[in-house]
Amino acid sequence: MKIDIEKITAGEESVTIRYKDLTPAIKRIIGILEKTEDKLWGKAESGTVSINLHDILYLESVDDKLFAYTGSSVVRIDGSLNSFVTDIDDESFFRCSKSMVINVNRVKALKSLSSNRIDATMESGEHIIISRRYASDFRRLLKGGR
Repeated sequence: MKIDIEKITAGEESVTIRYKDLTPAIKRIIGILEKTEDKLWGKAESGTVSINLHDILYLESVDDKLFAYTGSSVVRIDGSLNSFVTDIDDESFFRCSKSMVINVNRVKALKSLSSNRIDATMESGEHIIISRRYASDFRRLLKGGR
């Protein structure tokens, strides 16, 4: 993909996108430009689908593949967990272990475990363990700090 960037000193800013196929990456770029980037595009059994960020319960990286879990579906997302955390500037998402990010707004209950870990019960009833490495940051987040 060729990218042309030009700084202007006067006139109206504009962006032109030229593509052969409307790929998920192109759709995401369009979403960012249209300020509708509250959706992710990914692959499900039915083909390419979009999911709202607020519908995501958690994301998990398995064998270098990223999956987003909602209450009713699993969607394969392009990219990595690190790129998701970096690209999505939303404090609703918290890195809870090396391979998982949870949506804090979709946590139903919390329980302290031994070894300074936390068991987060999601709205779907699934239990996600917040590792001890991230537990103190999570507690700080719950108290209103980041």
